Amino acid sequence: MSSRPLLTALIAGLISATGFAPLNLWPIALLAFAVLLWLTWSAPTLKSVLLRGWVFGVGHFTVGNNWIQHAFDYQDKMPPALGYFAVVLLALYLAVYPAFAMGLAWRFARLARSRAGREKPDLAFVLAAAASWILTEYLRGVLFTGYPWNPLGVIWLPTPVAQLAAWIGTYALSGVAILAAGLLFLASQRQFRPLLIGAPLLLLPGLQLIDVPQTRPNDWVAPPHVRVVQPNIGQEGVGDPDYPERVLVKLLEWSGRPGEASRLVVWPEGTVNYYIEDGYPDTRFYRSGDPRWVRTRIAAQLGPKDAALIGGTALFFGKDGKLSGAGNSVWSLASDGTLGQRYDKAHLVPYGEYLPLRTLLAPLGLARLVMGEIDFVSGPGPRAIEVPGFGKAGIQICYEIIFSGEVVDRRNRPDFLFNPSNDAWFGKWGPPQHLAQARLRAIEEGLPILRSTPTGISAVIDARGRVLESIPHGQEGAIELALPESLPPTPFARIGNWLAFLVAGALYLFAIAFRRLAR
Repeated sequence: MSSRPLLTALIAGLISATGFAPLNLWPIALLAFAVLLWLTWSAPTLKSVLLRGWVFGVGHFTVGNNWIQHAFDYQDKMPPALGYFAVVLLALYLAVYPAFAMGLAWRFARLARSRAGREKPDLAFVLAAAASWILTEYLRGVLFTGYPWNPLGVIWLPTPVAQLAAWIGTYALSGVAILAAGLLFLASQRQFRPLLIGAPLLLLPGLQLIDVPQTRPNDWVAPPHVRVVQPNIGQEGVGDPDYPERVLVKLLEWSGRPGEASRLVVWPEGTVNYYIEDGYPDTRFYRSGDPRWVRTRIAAQLGPKDAALIGGTALFFGKDGKLSGAGNSVWSLASDGTLGQRYDKAHLVPYGEYLPLRTLLAPLGLARLVMGEIDFVSGPGPRAIEVPGFGKAGIQICYEIIFSGEVVDRRNRPDFLFNPSNDAWFGKWGPPQHLAQARLRAIEEGLPILRSTPTGISAVIDARGRVLESIPHGQEGAIELALPESLPPTPFARIGNWLAFLVAGALYLFAIAFRRLAR
């Protein structure tokens, strides 16, 4: 096999990742995917198309996930240089999914060629490629705990097309990106009619930006406010003895003082470095500070109508009283210092918050990236906790927000989502990419999202996915504004990722119909 198609595939894959934040060069990304479709159509064998799709994917995921290396800079058990190998090794695996997508599209095209004798690419091939991409990207998000970071559909955020996520979800929105790239590919083959018809249709989702009636009860005269705190304290010095107090002082400083409106003060993931729950059987864990003392200090910043959502570590003990695990948790805290409901992170990061196959990998020198020897334990899944005066908060800690269709308890729909995170691990590319994916969750679910991170990007996002206000990366500060309103449940909020299968199935059916019409 000639090396030229493979080099073209690699270059196109590298360029395609510029469509994601922070560059947001989505037209360039669409052109790169148009090249991938050309490479797929022109491949002589299934083996060659799989290899081309895989090489494209290696370039695509290596650039898109370059921020992962930065996470290795904050631990001393493994060399930071290992982070570069981790990025490439992950890309070698993730590239399997675009390879399978293009293999399915090629097989569809090859069968049609043999039956109809057509040698030119057509709309049916593009439709089959889009459907195949939807299915394989969904599989990427669920297999082996799932890794749906940077779904292709996220490139639409700078455009009105992103509003389609409320109707079809993120995975099907990625299929729309393949469709758009396919129209460009067909235009390069002097087939302009699909592009002339399809391009205006992509602007229709912008009609969703029209305002809808408020969902907040009429008796709420003064809307409650939210105060999002960003202390700008990173992972540096996390092991220093004064680190817990230094972080707490900075958080309290930016939490402000009570005003006329009730305030929901929200802090980043895991920034309360003291244990705040009572009743642990092993009291040695309280040597870093009495939990009542910690809660009282936080509550002193709250007015009588205020509340807080704070992130820290919960400890779990077995019946024998011995420590069995830890929880990456969020609590609601009332103005009198009493703890409300707790949420425990359910979708943990492998090699970050726990080490898979610990008995096998630990002797080899591998360790998890988060400090500590006790692995975190998964919580029960999406859950809305009651915050008196502010409604129900759906909690998604850090990485959890990237899982489309898995962020809301369908039986107990929240009024807003809270996404505390620690993006200090993510370098410069990770935080804007994380924010972009949170914006897609807001569009899908029709819910506002509050993001609080230690170093940025913290933001308040409305139910249309628009960033109302944000604190840039690497700055300290706070955002205070009225808590955004939720929208009625979107079609995606009601049906979920079944829509991805419905859209993919419809695209395959249309592809078959077009082929039969052509014959």
